[in-house]
Amino acid sequence: GSLGVLPIIYKFYPYYKDNLPNKKIDLLTWAFTAALIGFTLVLIGGYFFEPIVVRKFSRTSKLFVDYYHWVFLFAFGMLFYSVLESYSWGIHKSVLTNFLKETLFRGVTLIFITLFLFKVIDFDIFIKLYSFLYLLILAILAVILYKENQLPITFEISRVTKRFYKKIASMQALVFGGICVMTLGQTIDSIMIAGVQGIKQTGIYSLAIFASSLIGVPQRSLQSIATGILSRAWKEKDYAEINRIYKRSCINLLIFAIFIFGNLWLNIEAGFTVLNIQASYTAGISSMLILGIARIIDAGTGVNGTVVGTSNYWRFDFLSGVCLLAVRLPLAYIFLKQYGLIGMAYSELVSQVLYNFLRYELLRRKFNMQPFDEKTIYSLLVAALSFAITYFLLKDVDGWTGIILRSGLFTSILLAGIFALQLTPDAMQLYHKFIDRFKK
Repeated sequence: GSLGVLPIIYKFYPYYKDNLPNKKIDLLTWAFTAALIGFTLVLIGGYFFEPIVVRKFSRTSKLFVDYYHWVFLFAFGMLFYSVLESYSWGIHKSVLTNFLKETLFRGVTLIFITLFLFKVIDFDIFIKLYSFLYLLILAILAVILYKENQLPITFEISRVTKRFYKKIASMQALVFGGICVMTLGQTIDSIMIAGVQGIKQTGIYSLAIFASSLIGVPQRSLQSIATGILSRAWKEKDYAEINRIYKRSCINLLIFAIFIFGNLWLNIEAGFTVLNIQASYTAGISSMLILGIARIIDAGTGVNGTVVGTSNYWRFDFLSGVCLLAVRLPLAYIFLKQYGLIGMAYSELVSQVLYNFLRYELLRRKFNMQPFDEKTIYSLLVAALSFAITYFLLKDVDGWTGIILRSGLFTSILLAGIFALQLTPDAMQLYHKFIDRFKK
């Protein structure tokens, strides 16, 4: 539905910002217009393809068919929030957008789940309330930006648009193809599982995806912060700054990823027990391991996707994405049929390895940017040692006591290793800031 407009916003915003007063920046107007056209096309497609969806999913995934129309309301809010979010990245409001999407969105969802568990609302009301969530955070973001005079809407075509419209149109067309490829790659797992094995198995695999996606929260936050900075750095050809951000992001995100994954994997079985999660969901634990490793690989390569996407080699994401999808689709289907849910997880792991390797090679060959050094190896060794010590000392401690002790010990050993070996300069900076604030 975005018609490829999201990367256009943060790629070209520095040019609008440097050449126009704020009230005459028309980039957001055209972005909303493109999204509205795109969503209209999505609605038309949804209408004509509904009989196929009903026929394909009625037997194995009836709930999806029952709430088919509510998906489009959810998608509408998601789409227009994404447009405003991309613009907010350009004006360095990423902390606000991350809070709305990563914290407030989940917080309100938790409230809805609690109301459902205590039978204040039924499942039907829960789904319908959930469908409005993106519209809620969209409205909040729009009001905040409007009050800060950061929401320029003008239908006057600016001189920047007149100058760059051909570049914008050509980039948008190719980016749109890339987004279609990326979206299909991200959603094909659930679609295939729902169609082949049913919505119950989809739910089990989705829990594995949600658990492993926790590892990607720092990465998504850093990407949103780095996007505007990288766009300007590419515009000004500040390669040293780009390389610094790329290298720092790799080591920092790797440490965050192994910290989250270590705590998650040490306590996954105890967590299922104390939270009284249905026994059938334990079938997804092995998938969580594979997906977790895939997320660590993705996080450990930093914001390479953002570096490539904001450069003049943005076409690479589209071309490599098409090639990888051509491999991923048959691989995912064959693995799913042959090995079940764990096979689907392995197909995701293979895809992440290939995709990040191609990005790594592009940046290494074209710009001589190589972010890994001995500290990368030390980080992995410290994490492995922290995990092994914690596991063997506390593996027999059950319940909340075990979860708290394992998390505390693993975190303590890992942090000690990070500071002792000075694995990242950012750790020391944060430490000194904390000490300074504490003294005050």
